[in-house]
Amino acid sequence: MRLKKTLALLPALALVVLVAGCAGHKDTGEQGRQAEPKVKDVILATTTSTVDSGLLDVLVPDFEQKTGYNLKVIPVGTGRALEMGKKGEADALLVHAPSSEKPLVDAGIVTNYQLVMHNDFIVVGPKDDPAAVKKTATVEDAFKAIASKKAIFISRGDDSGTHKKEVSIWQRAGIEPSGNWYQKSGTGMGATLNIASEKQGYTLTDRATYLAQKDRLDLDIVREGDAVLLNIYHVIQVNPAKFEKVNADGAKAFVEYMISPETQEKIREFGVDKYGQSLFVPDAGKTMEELTG
Repeated sequence: MRLKKTLALLPALALVVLVAGCAGHKDTGEQGRQAEPKVKDVILATTTSTVDSGLLDVLVPDFEQKTGYNLKVIPVGTGRALEMGKKGEADALLVHAPSSEKPLVDAGIVTNYQLVMHNDFIVVGPKDDPAAVKKTATVEDAFKAIASKKAIFISRGDDSGTHKKEVSIWQRAGIEPSGNWYQKSGTGMGATLNIASEKQGYTLTDRATYLAQKDRLDLDIVREGDAVLLNIYHVIQVNPAKFEKVNADGAKAFVEYMISPETQEKIREFGVDKYGQSLFVPDAGKTMEELTG
């Protein structure tokens, strides 16, 4: 009788074991996947050069695939991006104007301030170089030559990192540019390069955007290599202690992604196959002193 009862219970016991086994297998699979983000959208305010150069076309899909976040990129120029950070209108920033970034860091408006990469600014202009900029010894002398000749110069005029750099060079040259020859585009770097090409004028640009659009432009590099033309990018998290509505986890994930060894290698390789050189130099783990000497 006992044997019959035991045999009768075997199918039920087998079912329990099977269900338990399946549950255990499911748990193992779930542990192998990253947890779904609570808030998926991450707002990134950034300089236009990271978009116009094509860099974010490579990095954004990779970040989203690895983390499960949706990165909403707003390319507005560094000045506007920093203003968005001040108001808590973005979760993370990718910008290139260290002197304008530092006050936000000091005020605690932003946190997790990380050096991520650099390239350089260059002066580009007409192939016939009417202001003879190629013969100048410094970028300040180049700007003096352009002003003296009243050659067309297209300024971003948008408080971007590039515009801030341009203004600082005019100041170093002792010139306050004005007149019909000095024209403000009020647009991003790609559009400004197109205007300079159409009007056969000079402009200051980051090297990456110029190289990415070079085939469509009738402009040459006429001045490069000055130490003052170093172009340094930081990735920053807007401080959740100041703005409770920001996506702190998403912003932190983006900062960590940008400075990870895998992403730094992607940055190092970006542009090499097409232009024969990297458009950005990865800098995670370095200090500003190492870059600026």
